[in-house]
Amino acid sequence: MMKRVLIVYSTTDGHTLKICQRLKQQIEQHNHSAELLSVDDTTAGLPSFDKIVLGASIRYGKHHAKVHRFIEQYKNILAAKPNAFFSVNLVARKPEKASADTNPYVSKFLKNIPWHPQIVGVFAGVLNYPRYSFSDRLLIRLIMWITKGPTDPATVAEYTDWQKVDAFGRQITLL
Repeated sequence: MMKRVLIVYSTTDGHTLKICQRLKQQIEQHNHSAELLSVDDTTAGLPSFDKIVLGASIRYGKHHAKVHRFIEQYKNILAAKPNAFFSVNLVARKPEKASADTNPYVSKFLKNIPWHPQIVGVFAGVLNYPRYSFSDRLLIRLIMWITKGPTDPATVAEYTDWQKVDAFGRQITLL
């Protein structure tokens, strides 16, 4: 039987949406239907879906406040359905920081929300200095310097492991 999957996302620079689009493709290849919805959009139809996935990017160590509000508002619906969560952040570019247990931002986030996702994914994002504002570029370069990442202001690097994203999409179909 075909299941309806809702993928709700919060993105800062668009890469989380790109990951959601890839998950949608993976889910649809496994005889499910999938819809994408920004956390900013109305979610009145949430109960009509069979499964719910929430994906969110991190900037400066935190998920956007909208993500926290969404979880607080819909925690009962999320808990009542098969569900998943994934986070996108640059810390996950390091293999030893690319799981829910080892990524400091994700583990802290999960401890501080009133929802316990059934499956959790952590994906590395994109570093795109030319696209950032002057202040973001300075702050992110400082963070990269501290974490021994690239600091050249011309750097554009995608760290996403797309095979890992595909495997996460297959896990969602098994929920």
